Amino acid sequence: MPLRIETFSNRSGGNAFFKAVTHPLAARAMTDLLARLGGGKLAVYDPEGCVDGLSDLYDFGALDIAGCYVQDVTAIGRPVLGRRALPVTEIGQSGARLVFVAAFDAARAIDHIRHLLPAGAEALSLDAIRLPEALLSNPRRYLDPLNFATNFVFFREAAGLSTRLVTANYWAGYGAGQVKLWLLLFGESGEALAEWTEDVAPGAASITLDSREIRHRFALPEFTGQLFLHVVGAVGHDVVKYALDTFGGGAEACLSCTHDANSWPADFYAGLPAPAAGERVILWLQNSQPCPIPANAIGLNLMGDAAVARIARPIAPFASRALDVAELLPRARWPQQLEIRAGKYVVRPRYEIVAGGRRRIAHVNVERSDLEPDPAIAELGNLLGKGYLLPAPVLPRRTWRSLALPTPMATTQQELPVGIVVYDGSGREAARRRLGRLKRSDSVALELDEIVNGAELASGYGHVELVYDFAEGGAADGWLHGLFRYEDRASGHAAETSFGAHVFNTVLTYRGEPQSYAGRAPGLSTRLFLRLGEAPLDTLCHLIYPASTPWHARSATDLVLHDGAGREVARRRVAIPCSGSLFWRYAEMFDADARARAGAGAYVVIRDVTCRLFGYHGLVAEDGAFSLDHMFGF
Repeated sequence: MPLRIETFSNRSGGNAFFKAVTHPLAARAMTDLLARLGGGKLAVYDPEGCVDGLSDLYDFGALDIAGCYVQDVTAIGRPVLGRRALPVTEIGQSGARLVFVAAFDAARAIDHIRHLLPAGAEALSLDAIRLPEALLSNPRRYLDPLNFATNFVFFREAAGLSTRLVTANYWAGYGAGQVKLWLLLFGESGEALAEWTEDVAPGAASITLDSREIRHRFALPEFTGQLFLHVVGAVGHDVVKYALDTFGGGAEACLSCTHDANSWPADFYAGLPAPAAGERVILWLQNSQPCPIPANAIGLNLMGDAAVARIARPIAPFASRALDVAELLPRARWPQQLEIRAGKYVVRPRYEIVAGGRRRIAHVNVERSDLEPDPAIAELGNLLGKGYLLPAPVLPRRTWRSLALPTPMATTQQELPVGIVVYDGSGREAARRRLGRLKRSDSVALELDEIVNGAELASGYGHVELVYDFAEGGAADGWLHGLFRYEDRASGHAAETSFGAHVFNTVLTYRGEPQSYAGRAPGLSTRLFLRLGEAPLDTLCHLIYPASTPWHARSATDLVLHDGAGREVARRRVAIPCSGSLFWRYAEMFDADARARAGAGAYVVIRDVTCRLFGYHGLVAEDGAFSLDHMFGF
């Protein structure tokens, strides 16, 4: 049964209460609070309707509960902790020695009912598990989302494999002063390996967390686990975004990248590819909760197949488990795709594919359970043109092979009426294919070489757009996703990335689209972050200018090189044709002098105030190893 907690709403965003009660420091303090609550007969007052979810996270079984009480009259009679909820006006009849008010900033709520409490009863609340004030960005309002600008990071320093997180102090751009990081590294069994605080340099400085340096600093053994990251002093953005590189040699060489974990656990994830011949697909299940994942609480099934294979062994709090998907679904084969029934125990999981002496890492996506088909999408063509579209690179064809796989990403998506369009870098349409109304159980991997079918891409590269195609009817909900896989034709090294569709570059808005980095739609500007690799690796970037309706003929895009302190070093202006793209490499775009002045910790910001670009980034080595994932903006 999934956890009864609200983690994220597409209307209101992340739930700060959930983050407040699952924070690792709150979990430590909860042990003492539960001991105090176990000191006598207990009445539970649940003014905000959250105590059932809390009891899923922490064991209330030993408490001597006299009754459960609510404030909202419509909640009277409903079950709370398995008991019929009573009006709080009757709490004095409970005979309780202790009263637990399941809320933060509870002084006001306690004052309102103090005269109703049993004589001599002590009132306790969740304020007993508050974080230290030094970790709060806004001490005046505890459940301000900025107080819980947190995320998890897949972090590994083992078997010759390392991880490196890179981001920038983008909070400085919203007016932040001193920013600090509070960090806690969990090992594979969920044990705390290291806990520390780091100051972030002022301004738009880069931030790097390298598993090699951290292992050396704390004299740690090899580890594979997760790093909990809490930003203190955040302003303007409670989402912690980053790029994460995985690299190293050993038995299976790796050069791969992915991005932030999306810090709100979900019920379902999808887009997990089944193994092709000669491949192993390893799903990393990393418990992001302070409670164990019970046996059989998480399961996998083939997309469109109701038969679920359950994971029989429990997973400890904050622990990591590597699962070979062939152990649960031995007959699953690429291009089939798998659905993860996660029960809100894990943030967006990573997976690794091991094949041919190499490994690569990528992530699955949140599969929504709150969507219904929207008939209006099929009728918006005259106003929104192509409407929702998902852009992805066609990397330079001489070097790379490119594939696309549409992926259902909502539990209600029984069909996908889709097509795919290929554009040259100049914005010229090169090829188009209608896929019809794909069933939920269909898994159609598209070889982009076959779709182009001999048509020349004058630039040598381009991009594809996965779009809705209603020629044969069908329904859509706007949550269109795809997985894109790339392979070096000479070395066989591969990379993959996945994302969802948006409306791009039209001033008309629909359901919050075109999305904006901050503020209301439409988002018609670009601010993308490009992390740069360490020598001898070069950095590649593929910028796409997608447009749902015709927009400015060319972009006015600045590529701004910053040093590690956030100071501008150099700037290049490029013009990308509407519906076109630009593939470039750091060593070719900026000369040796600029690169030397930028030094270690440098990064590039892609800035455009005339249009919204979508970008992909990666690293490339001389032996054909490379990585690729989509970029983040702020």
